[in-house]
Amino acid sequence: MKSIVTGVGGQDGHYMVELLLSRGWDVLGVTSNSATLEGLAQEFTSSQFTATLLDFEAPNAVEHLIKEHLPDAFFNFAALATGSGMFNEPAKMSRINGGFALDVLEAARLWHPEMRICQASSAEMFGDSSSDSENERSCFRPKSPYGAAKLFAHNMIGIYRSVYGIHCSSAILFNHESIRRPDSFVTKKIACAAAQIKLGKTKTLALGSLETSRDWGFAPEYVDAMFLMATQDVPNDYVVGTGTLTSLKYLCKIAFEHVNLDYNDYVVLDSNFIRTIETQPLRACPESIFRDLGWRAKTPIAEVMRDMVDFEMEKISPIKPA
Repeated sequence: MKSIVTGVGGQDGHYMVELLLSRGWDVLGVTSNSATLEGLAQEFTSSQFTATLLDFEAPNAVEHLIKEHLPDAFFNFAALATGSGMFNEPAKMSRINGGFALDVLEAARLWHPEMRICQASSAEMFGDSSSDSENERSCFRPKSPYGAAKLFAHNMIGIYRSVYGIHCSSAILFNHESIRRPDSFVTKKIACAAAQIKLGKTKTLALGSLETSRDWGFAPEYVDAMFLMATQDVPNDYVVGTGTLTSLKYLCKIAFEHVNLDYNDYVVLDSNFIRTIETQPLRACPESIFRDLGWRAKTPIAEVMRDMVDFEMEKISPIKPA
């Protein structure tokens, strides 16, 4: 089996490459960053993995890759990351997070309609919801350029599936974390601060609020869900999340307790870190994906945060072998 994975420099794309290689797939990893390309070549030495550069903003740039490789599956993680940057470069974000997905769909329609596509959508599409939890039938009201661009891609997935019969699915991913989270995400910021404060590298952690809550899960499990979606007989869209809300206060408590510190002594509130527009807490209702595919989030976010802190501690002060 052959696959193309875009955005392999990011958390999810990286985990997807690992998953596919472990299952014996041939993988073409696609990135727009030359430094990432060099790192991938050093990390993934399997003969079944190759990587290439692509300008995600260039119209139809992906067409030649699909025509040349004719993959069985295409996993699209190409996107400008969220974190604190959901309002940065809205035009670029629209093109990459929204328009590129349409390029993939159109290339499939024209040159390889048998290809299966799984799009990494986002809970940010729900925006300012008043629902207790969000499922596949919930209303979308995005409040950021990031959410709006993701919604465009999500809608195109539905159109190409129903009109052209393309096997394409949209994974509506709620927040998911791991040691590979970029620095712009609050979970990584908390893990880094706990490790740095413990080792005397810094003294405080500034956050906008401790009351913010999200549905946080473990990234590799969400990648597993997307693989299941691409390999099922009937394509469909699924909400992927834990179904549980967790506050930043709890994440700070877990992270700092893991290094025997009290977060109250180190966390300071700074209004500069409050988001321009804060959405209501969004909680997933993942009943459909469990019913249809048997997928369920398993790893508690507390366990994920402890692993992230350990990872940061090791980076700062690696244990030397005896």
